[in-house]
Order: sequence, then structure tokens, then C-alpha cells
Amino acid sequence: MYDPRFNKMAQVIVNYSIAVKPGQMVYIWSQTPAAPLMLELYKEVLKAGGNAFMRADLPGAQEILLQHGSEWALKNPSAVEALSVEEGKFDAYIRIGAETNTRRLTNADPDKMQLVQTSLRPSLNKRMERSAEGTYNWCVTLFPTDAYAMDSDMSLADFTEFVFAACMLNDPDPVARWKEMGVRQQVYVDFLNGRKRIDVKGPNVDLTMSIDGRIFKNSQGLRNFPDGEIFTGPVEDSVNGWIRYDYPCVYQGREVQGVELTFEKGRVIKATAKKGEDFLLKVLDTDHGARTLGEFAIGTNYGITRFSRNILFDEKIGGTMHMAVGSGYPDTGAKNKSAVHWDMIAGMQNDSTIAADGDVFYKDGKFVI
Repeated sequence: MYDPRFNKMAQVIVNYSIAVKPGQMVYIWSQTPAAPLMLELYKEVLKAGGNAFMRADLPGAQEILLQHGSEWALKNPSAVEALSVEEGKFDAYIRIGAETNTRRLTNADPDKMQLVQTSLRPSLNKRMERSAEGTYNWCVTLFPTDAYAMDSDMSLADFTEFVFAACMLNDPDPVARWKEMGVRQQVYVDFLNGRKRIDVKGPNVDLTMSIDGRIFKNSQGLRNFPDGEIFTGPVEDSVNGWIRYDYPCVYQGREVQGVELTFEKGRVIKATAKKGEDFLLKVLDTDHGARTLGEFAIGTNYGITRFSRNILFDEKIGGTMHMAVGSGYPDTGAKNKSAVHWDMIAGMQNDSTIAADGDVFYKDGKFVI
């Protein structure tokens, strides 16, 4: 499937999101269905004066690894993983989701999946560290496939339009639109930075956390495409209370429903789910950091109006908040490290508030400052 807007998408990602400079090397990673977008990205990287290594995995390869890989194979990823984040090898990274079967790993052995996740932790940590240092730009995006369309209860044509609209690619100047979003969000970020405490209250949540010394970031089409959120990393031992997620929580192709987490001194001490509880608990036990909150965020993209079962879009929905157990982003001040980063979404549209140092700045799904 080709649409001329893929070239426009590539131009925005290369020239705005990761801002390729002459002499830079870019790592482009996806699966074979995304070839049309990968080629457009490659072309734009070359036009910007850089070069790229393109990795196009075959659909089903991960499933084969989990079925037939020895313990050694599960614990030892390809050397390309380490090279992709090594300073002096690559300066930027583009990851394109292009699954042809999002349920492919539904029956995979959770213990084996845990081994693979743990093996990738050093690369993930290095990517986040270099990003915080400003030496490694990255962007995650998506190529429309039948699998994503079916998850979203849309036809492929309708889902493709959904993707382009969420990315603002129907606008004559998408970059200007993303920068406008950044200006609006900076108001919220400026209000929050320097504050010490967050309180979240609502029918499905009663949480407190410290953000003392932490930084809220303005997410405006740089690391994610599409985008639209403000986020930080709470002080690791400060989170107390509970939350019930009313959106399904999707991770590694598994859907867990009715998740409820209770935090004490920063760690998940109780976790239940109406569906998929065993998988939830297995992920939370991946490593020591998996039960600690790594991210607290508020979705700001009111142009994304429906749930798609794809976290790249769903966590941005205006009127929601999301929190991730596991690794945090070092540029927010977060210190938690884990092979896990699982974003979970909660609606905030009804009788819900978020306050900073006692000042309510968000009510019933909208900012009130």
C-alpha cells in the first residue's frame, strides 16, 4: 500500500522529529510491510546529508525465537541491538510498528518473553541515557496494517486516514501544527515544573506522588509520531494509593483488562486484573524495577477521539492520563531502570482532578489553567 502522504510523513520525521544533520547515521527498524515508509525515510535521510541502516524484520520471526530458541538464544540478542545505540555508530533511531498479527504472541511462554525483555534492557537503558544527554534522537511511529485496523474496529482505508489525521499530515504545514501544540503544552509544563506534589483523585483513582526535583517534558511530535502529552518521572519511593484502569492494557500483544494497582512507597504491592492477571504479575516480576512507577503523563491530543488498542495513539487521547510501570526517562530526572515500560491508560473525564501542591490544574479531562 502506498500513499503520497508517506513521503510527507517521512519529511516531518526526518527533518523535524529527529532533525537529521549532515554526516549523521540513522538506524531505521521495522518489518517488511512498512517498506514504502522505510524507503521514503531513507530518501529523506540521504537528502538531509545523512545515511541510514535499514532493518526490516520478517513477520513471525519473534514467534519462532520464542518457540525454538535455546535459553542462550533468548538471553543473547543480535549484536545489532547493542550497535544501534553505540556512540559513534548511530546518531538517531526510527522505530516503525508494522505488525501483521498483533495477537501473534498471545500464547507465547511468559517466562521466555521475560528472558528476551531482560536481554534487551542494556540497549534500552543506553538509548534513554544518550537521549537524555542529547546525543541520540529517536522517534517511534506506525505504518497502517490490516492487523492494526482490525484492532481498531476499522477498515484499512479508514485506519490509514485515522493515522494521517492523528499525525496532522492532512495539514499544509504539519510541522507548524506540532509546534503550535508545543506552545500550548509549554504553559502546562511551566506551571508544573518546580512543584513538589501531585494528587490524582477520581472514581477510579486516589494517588499521591512527589515530583520534587523532577522535570515535566513537552511531547510535541519529536519522540512519538503522532504525539501529544506532557510527562515526568515521579520520585521513585513516593507513589502511594491505588488506580483502576478503565482502558484495556496492551503489552507485547497481550491484552489485560480491568487492571487495578495499589502502590506503597513507590512500589506495586497489589495487582489484580479481570482478564490476564497471570500475565500482568509475570511482567511485574520481570526485574526489580518493574514494580516501580517510571512515568506519569497526561494525554493532550484531543484530535485522537477513539480507542485503537495501540498505545502510540491511545496514551495521547485528550481527557486521559497514563502511567508506566518500569523504566523512566532520565531527562525527567527519573532513576528507575527496568526491561519493562508498560503504559496503562485511565479516563479522567468524570469527577476527576489532578492537583499540584494543592492547586487543581486539570479537571474532568481538561486543563483549567
